[in-house]
Amino acid sequence: MAILTVWYILILTKDFLKHRHVLETCSWLKTSLIGFVVNFFDVLGIGAFAPQTALLKFTKQTEDKLIPGTMNVANTLPVLLQALIFITIIEVDPLTLIFMLVSAAVGAIVGAGIVAKLSERKIRLTMGFALLVTATFMFFRNMDWIQGGGDAIGLYGGKLVIACVANFFLGALMTAGIGLYAPCMALVFALGMSPAVAFPIMMGSCAFLMPPASIRFIREGAYNRKAAVSMAIPGVVAVLIAAFIVKSLPLDILRWVVIAVILYTALVMLRAAFVMEGSKLTEAVVIDNGTE
Repeated sequence: MAILTVWYILILTKDFLKHRHVLETCSWLKTSLIGFVVNFFDVLGIGAFAPQTALLKFTKQTEDKLIPGTMNVANTLPVLLQALIFITIIEVDPLTLIFMLVSAAVGAIVGAGIVAKLSERKIRLTMGFALLVTATFMFFRNMDWIQGGGDAIGLYGGKLVIACVANFFLGALMTAGIGLYAPCMALVFALGMSPAVAFPIMMGSCAFLMPPASIRFIREGAYNRKAAVSMAIPGVVAVLIAAFIVKSLPLDILRWVVIAVILYTALVMLRAAFVMEGSKLTEAVVIDNGTE
């Protein structure tokens, strides 16, 4: 993780400095506040991607097509810090942890290459459906419908293979904006592992998949540089405050509010995608009639 962190910082810094004279017009203050808030509540179990998508969309800080790349790039350093904290304090079988982290990272590399090349309409459709999936998992969790678990701290044989294959696809989907926490927790529970083990696996998976995925977005130029950097730095501070000072808050009501916001944002994204398609069809008809 230390090697990944240094590698990532060097690549991000080099790209930011190279383009420092042509940065986007988003607000330093607004994006910094977004980065702080979503990473603060990420540590406490809310998740970052879905509320971050909603906040970026509502405040109009970046183009829709750049949201997946911007979120991945912005949250990489805060997530690396979270992973170091949780892996240090919670015991988990090293073999299980390493295999699941590597599978998520490989999935993310594949997924990032695909997402970075999608059109704005496809990004809106992907993000819209991704938010619906995330809201569904959050709803199930709030209703205590995600049950299971046991006391195991590791997996072996067929269960380990299932876990790795599933984490590969979760890593690929995360680059499109589907948060990994809730589905990964459901996976861990279903395979009979201790609920506590979900945290180092979730955080560790994100920590290993996000640097290579984010570097792919950086090299493709498929992210908002100014927004990503201004969210990343306060995000690191937020993680430290949440993990070592606040530690816990009554979040039940906030989770329901977040679900409502996520659903609204999903509908806005999907509506924009279908309106864009409708306008293209109308334009095509007009051109055809003019030609005739």
